Amino acid sequence: MIYTVLPVGSFHGWGVCGKYITKELSRLDDVTLVSPDFTFNDIYDEFDFRLLKSKMIPEEEKSRINNSAGICFDHPVLQATNNSLKPMMPQLRGSINVGYTFFEDTVLDLSAVENGKRHFDTIAAGSTWCKYILRNYGLTHVTTIIQGIDPTIFNPLHSEKEYLRDSFVIFSGGKFEFRKGQDIVIRAFKHLQEKYRDVYLINSWFNSWDFSFNTMSMSPYITFSPPAGDYLSIMNKVLADNGINLEKVITLPVYPNIMMPRIYRNSDIGLFPNRCEGGTNLVLMEYMACGKPVLASYNSGHKDILTEQNSLMLTEMRQVPVIADNQVTAVWDEPSLDETIEKLEFAYHNRDALKDVARQAGEDLSRMTWKHTAQNFYHILKPGIES
Repeated sequence: MIYTVLPVGSFHGWGVCGKYITKELSRLDDVTLVSPDFTFNDIYDEFDFRLLKSKMIPEEEKSRINNSAGICFDHPVLQATNNSLKPMMPQLRGSINVGYTFFEDTVLDLSAVENGKRHFDTIAAGSTWCKYILRNYGLTHVTTIIQGIDPTIFNPLHSEKEYLRDSFVIFSGGKFEFRKGQDIVIRAFKHLQEKYRDVYLINSWFNSWDFSFNTMSMSPYITFSPPAGDYLSIMNKVLADNGINLEKVITLPVYPNIMMPRIYRNSDIGLFPNRCEGGTNLVLMEYMACGKPVLASYNSGHKDILTEQNSLMLTEMRQVPVIADNQVTAVWDEPSLDETIEKLEFAYHNRDALKDVARQAGEDLSRMTWKHTAQNFYHILKPGIES
């Protein structure tokens, strides 16, 4: 038996991660899922929903854990955690305790270091970048386990465009915030739009967290004064305020990740000038797995995925301090806007040259599956047992 204490869903990174890790571990061992309540609308797939519900901990046992000062099971436990390194359910311990973490802060509170030492036998970081931050704070029981892709959904089959075949279509994904760099996307797209009539932008930027959305006020590149209202109206106002022709923009509502391959395949390049990724950027991975080329920042968690053969890399960076409550909480690497525009223009004029990059992207990502992710966890949770 293995306990997975993870959120599950199909609309955000942690949910996708928890869903697939639980699914794939259940092919290797008995699994009990301890997760916040979820409905079909959170999962958006009947088979996944039924499987995950069948693995859920009985409600009375979950209530007993919630109301307890501490319970220890004679089974290994995998728990989600963040930059606090506090388990999702700190009162639950197992025979082996493994934490899985993604964070973007480069300055950690000392209490987080103590949490990591006290609560976990092993901490699995979602990127090598994240692992080294933890090790620099003296945490030695740290390894890297990167996320995966579902090859039955994200693969290069039928990767040619069906729509907008006479246009150059740029895809940009990830929740709209300063860290994800959509302000750089907007400025670079504006440059292309002013020079070429056949460029389109498809964006999947839905962000349900206001505090995160509003970090875009830190941008040196765009005007940001979003109005109140529905998501589409807000995004249209932000884009229009920055000189974007909305007739050449498709702004997507929130979609489950399983519906995205059709979007990816009808674009020419994915643009990911992210300032920081504590993980490996699941949207980037799924896009590349569909055999599509990316122009992406070679920093933080992206370094575990990008190579000179499978991507166009943004390598010119400047450091940007991130300040919260009058304190520096992180230092990120901001891609050069000029380099972004230069390489986006290269992609526009050399679409055939992108085919080799796209093919290599599909091949490389086909090996980075959730099955492989789960096997890596299984070796830690059940040492000495072959998966």
